Formats: sequence, structure tokens, C-alpha cells
Amino acid sequence: MVYLLALLIGIIAGLRTMTAIAAVSWAAYLGYLNLDGSWLAFLGYRFTPWILSALALGEFVTDQLPFTPSRKVPAQFGARIVSGAIAGAAIALPVGTWVGGLIAGAVGAVIGTLGGAAARSRLATALGRDLPAALIEDAIAIVGAVLVVGLLS
Repeated sequence: MVYLLALLIGIIAGLRTMTAIAAVSWAAYLGYLNLDGSWLAFLGYRFTPWILSALALGEFVTDQLPFTPSRKVPAQFGARIVSGAIAGAAIALPVGTWVGGLIAGAVGAVIGTLGGAAARSRLATALGRDLPAALIEDAIAIVGAVLVVGLLS
């Protein structure tokens, strides 16, 4: 189950880079995820979820801008993989399988990045505009992150 959750949070990172890591940070801060004493303990610090949430909100805004680069360019793609890997590792760390969680999160981020781009493109074509497709993708990322974190409690 832990690898499935790590994979799913990775998919969320592929959709929206900061949403996955912000959700995991909130889980750690609220005590759903015990990261104390680990290399990922910073995710549960008092200000970390707030900072990551602000970055996630900023990402929701910048994603709508016409000059925002594709999620498939190396910098964007790499950030999604790193975010998914860290979020996946955090989910798996309490059960002692953080390396497997890291790998599952990274794989999920690749799936989410490529699959999300393809799905959004098709949806934008069907709707005749990108904005509604982007907003639907935002909603899927938020709801998915909340569901994954909810399963940790």
C-alpha cells in the first residue's frame, strides 16, 4: 500500500510540482506522517507547509500564463521528478522503505508529467481553450493530494 501511495503522490507531482510536496509537508506537520529525526524532518517544521503551500499557489497562477514553459522541458521535468521522489520517500520513510518510496514517487512523477500533459492537451482541444483544462487539472491535483494524505492518517 505504501508504494501505491508513493506512486500516486508522484503522479500528483507530475501534474503540479509543489502540490505533492506541500501535501506531504502538511501530513508531517499535522502528525499523519512521522518524519522526526530523519533527513526529511524539515517537511514537518512549523513554517515548511505554509511556505510550500504558498509556492504551490504560485504555481497554480503561473501555470495559467502563456509564457510558462512546458512541463516537459528538462528543468520543469526534473523538478517534478525531484518533488515526486521526495514526497514518495517521505510517505515510505515511516515504514522503513524510503528508497522504494523515492523510486515509486519518481516513477509516478514521470507518469504524471507525461500523462498529465497528454490529457490536458486533449481536454483543451475538446474544450476549445486551455484555461478550463488547466483548472480541471489543478482540481485533480488538489483532490488527489488530499486523498493520498488522507489515507496516511
